[in-house]
Amino acid sequence: MTQGERVKEIRKALGLTLEKFGQKLGVGKTAISKIEKGENSLTEQMTISICREYKVNYDYLTYGDGEMFEDLPETILDELCIEYDLDDDDRDILNFYLGLPADARDAIKKQIKKIFVKE
Repeated sequence: MTQGERVKEIRKALGLTLEKFGQKLGVGKTAISKIEKGENSLTEQMTISICREYKVNYDYLTYGDGEMFEDLPETILDELCIEYDLDDDDRDILNFYLGLPADARDAIKKQIKKIFVKE
């Protein structure tokens, strides 16, 4: 399988159109299409961008070795922790909060608003 074919396989696995896949990489759908078809080579810069933006395994994309994706977050909470650079304490607090009944969450929100919102 060529690098271009692997790019297409990755894009399809993510459920993205050529346009959506390229947007995050700063290129148009034509550029992605030409890479997938083998008309244009996959540059090192584009390889790095794909790996970074879509959590793709570099060795898979470059050589066809290993798993397609790096370790993906297992939950939405994991994704939030990665996106906002949250540590284990932050994660535990969020997890605890999310497990509370609605009335308890409302009470916490009221207290937080008292602290941060000047009335």
